[in-house]
Amino acid sequence: MKSRKIDRRTLYTINVIKEAFLTLINQKSYSKITVAQVCREAEITRSTFYLHFDNLTDVLNSVLDDAMMISQNSADSTPLTGEITTDYLKQNESLLPTCQRIANSQKYRALLMDPDLSEYIIGRIAKHERAKSIPQIQKRTGLNQKDAETLFSYTIHGSFAINKRHHFVKDDEWYHEVKMLNQFINAGYEYFKKKN
Repeated sequence: MKSRKIDRRTLYTINVIKEAFLTLINQKSYSKITVAQVCREAEITRSTFYLHFDNLTDVLNSVLDDAMMISQNSADSTPLTGEITTDYLKQNESLLPTCQRIANSQKYRALLMDPDLSEYIIGRIAKHERAKSIPQIQKRTGLNQKDAETLFSYTIHGSFAINKRHHFVKDDEWYHEVKMLNQFINAGYEYFKKKN
Protein backbone atom coordinates (compact mmCIF):
# COMPACT_ATOMS: atom_id res chain seq x y z
CA MET A 1 0.00 0.00 0.00
CA LYS A 2 1.24 3.46 -0.79
CA SER A 3 2.52 5.46 2.13
CA ARG A 4 0.55 8.61 2.77
CA LYS A 5 -1.04 10.47 5.63
CA ILE A 6 -4.11 8.63 6.85
CA ASP A 7 -6.99 10.99 7.57
CA ARG A 8 -10.59 9.91 8.14
CA ARG A 9 -11.57 10.23 4.47
CA THR A 10 -8.49 8.31 3.30
CA LEU A 11 -9.15 5.56 5.84
CA TYR A 12 -12.77 5.37 4.68
CA THR A 13 -11.71 5.02 1.03
CA ILE A 14 -9.12 2.34 1.85
CA ASN A 15 -11.73 0.38 3.78
CA VAL A 16 -14.28 0.72 0.95
CA ILE A 17 -11.71 -0.70 -1.48
CA LYS A 18 -10.89 -3.62 0.84
CA GLU A 19 -14.57 -4.38 1.44
CA ALA A 20 -15.23 -4.30 -2.32
CA PHE A 21 -12.34 -6.72 -2.81
CA LEU A 22 -13.75 -9.07 -0.16
CA THR A 23 -17.20 -8.89 -1.74
CA LEU A 24 -15.73 -9.90 -5.09
CA ILE A 25 -13.61 -12.70 -3.61
CA ASN A 26 -16.88 -14.20 -2.32
CA GLN A 27 -18.16 -14.24 -5.91
CA LYS A 28 -15.13 -15.34 -7.93
CA SER A 29 -11.53 -16.45 -7.62
CA TYR A 30 -8.73 -13.97 -7.11
CA SER A 31 -7.33 -14.59 -10.59
CA LYS A 32 -10.61 -13.39 -12.13
CA ILE A 33 -10.82 -10.10 -10.19
CA THR A 34 -9.65 -6.90 -11.85
CA VAL A 35 -8.95 -3.41 -10.58
CA ALA A 36 -11.86 -2.18 -12.71
CA GLN A 37 -14.24 -4.59 -10.94
CA VAL A 38 -13.02 -3.47 -7.53
CA CYS A 39 -13.52 0.16 -8.54
CA ARG A 40 -17.07 -0.53 -9.75
CA GLU A 41 -17.92 -2.42 -6.58
CA ALA A 42 -16.41 0.33 -4.40
CA GLU A 43 -17.98 3.07 -6.55
CA ILE A 44 -14.67 4.85 -6.99
CA THR A 45 -12.52 5.80 -9.96
CA ARG A 46 -9.36 3.98 -11.00
CA SER A 47 -7.34 7.07 -10.12
CA THR A 48 -8.74 6.94 -6.58
CA PHE A 49 -7.81 3.26 -6.36
CA TYR A 50 -4.24 4.01 -7.48
CA LEU A 51 -3.94 6.83 -4.94
CA HIS A 52 -4.11 4.18 -2.23
CA PHE A 53 -2.92 0.89 -3.76
CA ASP A 54 -0.39 -0.04 -6.44
CA ASN A 55 -2.29 -3.17 -7.59
CA LEU A 56 -4.61 -5.96 -6.45
CA THR A 57 -1.79 -7.76 -4.65
CA ASP A 58 -1.39 -4.64 -2.55
CA VAL A 59 -5.09 -4.83 -1.61
CA LEU A 60 -4.76 -8.56 -0.89
CA ASN A 61 -1.78 -7.94 1.40
CA SER A 62 -3.65 -5.20 3.26
CA VAL A 63 -6.68 -7.48 3.73
CA LEU A 64 -4.43 -10.32 4.96
CA ASP A 65 -2.66 -7.93 7.34
CA ASP A 66 -6.07 -6.95 8.76
CA ALA A 67 -7.03 -10.61 9.13
CA MET A 68 -3.78 -11.49 10.89
CA MET A 69 -4.12 -8.50 13.18
CA ILE A 70 -7.55 -9.80 14.24
CA SER A 71 -6.04 -13.25 14.66
CA GLN A 72 -3.11 -11.91 16.68
CA ASN A 73 -5.43 -9.97 18.97
CA SER A 74 -7.30 -13.20 19.76
CA ALA A 75 -4.13 -15.28 20.15
CA ASP A 76 -2.38 -16.49 23.24
CA SER A 77 1.30 -17.27 22.86
CA THR A 78 0.99 -20.26 25.19
CA PRO A 79 1.80 -23.41 23.20
CA LEU A 80 -0.44 -26.45 23.49
CA THR A 81 0.99 -28.86 26.03
CA GLY A 82 -0.30 -31.73 28.11
CA GLU A 83 -3.70 -33.38 27.61
CA ILE A 84 -5.66 -31.75 24.82
CA THR A 85 -9.38 -32.38 24.94
CA THR A 86 -12.09 -31.14 22.61
CA ASP A 87 -13.56 -29.12 25.48
CA TYR A 88 -10.13 -27.59 26.14
CA LEU A 89 -9.83 -26.54 22.48
CA LYS A 90 -13.33 -25.06 22.46
CA GLN A 91 -12.59 -23.02 25.58
CA ASN A 92 -9.11 -21.95 24.41
CA GLU A 93 -9.65 -21.14 20.75
CA SER A 94 -6.85 -18.58 20.87
CA LEU A 95 -4.53 -21.61 20.84
CA LEU A 96 -5.78 -22.68 17.41
CA PRO A 97 -3.72 -22.18 14.25
CA THR A 98 -3.62 -18.70 12.74
CA CYS A 99 -5.53 -19.75 9.62
CA GLN A 100 -8.41 -21.03 11.76
CA ARG A 101 -8.49 -17.90 13.91
CA ILE A 102 -8.65 -15.82 10.72
CA ALA A 103 -11.50 -17.97 9.44
CA ASN A 104 -13.49 -17.23 12.59
CA SER A 105 -14.44 -14.07 10.72
CA GLN A 106 -16.85 -15.11 7.96
CA LYS A 107 -15.65 -12.33 5.66
CA TYR A 108 -12.22 -13.98 5.27
CA ARG A 109 -13.32 -17.59 4.62
CA ALA A 110 -13.72 -17.29 0.84
CA LEU A 111 -10.26 -15.73 0.68
CA LEU A 112 -8.79 -18.70 2.55
CA MET A 113 -10.64 -21.15 0.28
CA ASP A 114 -9.47 -19.55 -2.98
CA PRO A 115 -7.35 -22.21 -4.76
CA ASP A 116 -5.21 -19.53 -6.42
CA LEU A 117 -4.17 -18.07 -3.08
CA SER A 118 -3.41 -21.03 -0.80
CA GLU A 119 0.37 -20.97 -1.12
CA TYR A 120 0.47 -17.17 -1.04
CA ILE A 121 -1.62 -17.04 2.15
CA ILE A 122 0.43 -19.81 3.76
CA GLY A 123 3.54 -17.78 2.96
CA ARG A 124 2.06 -14.65 4.54
CA ILE A 125 0.98 -16.56 7.65
CA ALA A 126 4.42 -18.19 7.91
CA LYS A 127 6.13 -14.82 7.60
CA HIS A 128 3.85 -13.40 10.28
CA GLU A 129 4.24 -16.34 12.70
CA ARG A 130 7.89 -17.33 12.12
CA ALA A 131 9.57 -15.04 14.67
CA LYS A 132 7.26 -16.19 17.46
CA SER A 133 6.91 -19.87 16.56
CA ILE A 134 10.47 -20.96 15.70
CA PRO A 135 11.90 -20.07 19.14
CA GLN A 136 8.93 -21.85 20.80
CA ILE A 137 9.62 -24.98 18.74
CA GLN A 138 13.33 -24.79 19.59
CA LYS A 139 12.54 -24.41 23.27
CA ARG A 140 10.13 -27.34 23.27
CA THR A 141 12.33 -29.66 21.18
CA GLY A 142 15.94 -28.64 21.70
CA LEU A 143 16.36 -28.57 17.90
CA ASN A 144 18.54 -26.12 16.00
CA GLN A 145 16.93 -23.28 14.07
CA LYS A 146 17.04 -25.01 10.68
CA ASP A 147 15.29 -28.13 11.97
CA ALA A 148 12.77 -26.04 13.91
CA GLU A 149 12.01 -24.16 10.68
CA THR A 150 11.32 -27.47 8.94
CA LEU A 151 8.84 -28.48 11.65
CA PHE A 152 7.29 -25.00 11.51
CA SER A 153 6.81 -25.21 7.74
CA TYR A 154 5.32 -28.70 8.03
CA THR A 155 2.93 -27.56 10.76
CA ILE A 156 1.78 -24.43 8.89
CA HIS A 157 1.14 -26.31 5.64
CA GLY A 158 -0.54 -29.23 7.41
CA SER A 159 -2.73 -27.00 9.54
CA PHE A 160 -3.87 -25.02 6.51
CA ALA A 161 -4.61 -28.22 4.56
CA ILE A 162 -6.73 -29.73 7.36
CA ASN A 163 -8.61 -26.49 7.89
CA LYS A 164 -9.21 -26.02 4.18
CA ARG A 165 -10.51 -29.58 3.85
CA HIS A 166 -13.11 -28.66 6.47
CA HIS A 167 -13.84 -25.34 4.70
CA PHE A 168 -12.57 -23.63 7.86
CA VAL A 169 -15.66 -24.77 9.75
CA LYS A 170 -15.10 -26.02 13.28
CA ASP A 171 -17.45 -28.99 13.53
CA ASP A 172 -17.06 -32.07 15.75
CA GLU A 173 -14.94 -33.89 13.15
CA TRP A 174 -12.65 -30.88 12.86
CA TYR A 175 -12.18 -30.71 16.67
CA HIS A 176 -11.42 -34.44 16.71
CA GLU A 177 -8.75 -34.07 14.02
CA VAL A 178 -7.16 -30.99 15.61
CA LYS A 179 -7.03 -32.75 18.96
CA MET A 180 -5.41 -35.81 17.39
CA LEU A 181 -2.89 -33.76 15.38
CA ASN A 182 -1.94 -31.66 18.41
CA GLN A 183 -1.34 -34.84 20.40
CA PHE A 184 0.81 -36.15 17.52
CA ILE A 185 2.82 -32.91 17.37
CA ASN A 186 3.27 -32.76 21.14
CA ALA A 187 4.47 -36.37 21.21
CA GLY A 188 6.99 -35.51 18.50
CA TYR A 189 8.17 -32.47 20.44
CA GLU A 190 8.59 -34.62 23.57
CA TYR A 191 10.57 -37.19 21.59
CA PHE A 192 12.99 -34.54 20.32
CA LYS A 193 13.27 -32.96 23.77
CA LYS A 194 14.27 -36.31 25.33
CA LYS A 195 16.64 -37.11 22.45
CA ASN A 196 18.38 -33.73 22.64
